[in-house]
Amino acid sequence: MFQDFLLALALSVDSLVVSTTCALKTHMGLRRSFLLATTFALFQGGFPLLGALLGDACSQIIESADHWIAFGLLLLVGGKMLWDAFRISDNAKPLDLSRYWVICTLAVATSIDAFVVGIGLGLQQSVVESLLTAVIIMLITFVASITGVMLGGRKIPIPEKTATILAGLVLIGLGTHTLLTHLVG
Repeated sequence: MFQDFLLALALSVDSLVVSTTCALKTHMGLRRSFLLATTFALFQGGFPLLGALLGDACSQIIESADHWIAFGLLLLVGGKMLWDAFRISDNAKPLDLSRYWVICTLAVATSIDAFVVGIGLGLQQSVVESLLTAVIIMLITFVASITGVMLGGRKIPIPEKTATILAGLVLIGLGTHTLLTHLVG
């Protein structure tokens, strides 16, 4: 359960940063804020569930190497987060959040890494456990997104580079823990 919480925090960093940035650059009312947070939460929780279903379907085929695959996927996503942290640019254009497809596009963009992580989940746990993890990710992402909107509305920027580095390190740590638990235990 604690690992699910850490995973949810790491995956919700993108949603936190993007929602803060949206609120910094665009005035968002209460309704639009909840729509953004709900959409981010649904995609952020739904993508790992889809990935877990795929991972579960393949788990019988690759059972002997599943811990290595889960480790590799978490290392890959965490490493990409670290890479991106050092390439962050402040030249983003303002977004038209009055169009729902823009919010959905942002939600997909912040959730792609969650799909990849979900594949690893499906290799390591049951579908029911993956569903619980997805619900935790949804709840944490919703709270993170609402928090981001509130901070952005108050013109308090999130240190994106630091948050992304921490999230990447958490994912790499979870992948390493998965591998070591299987090899030692």
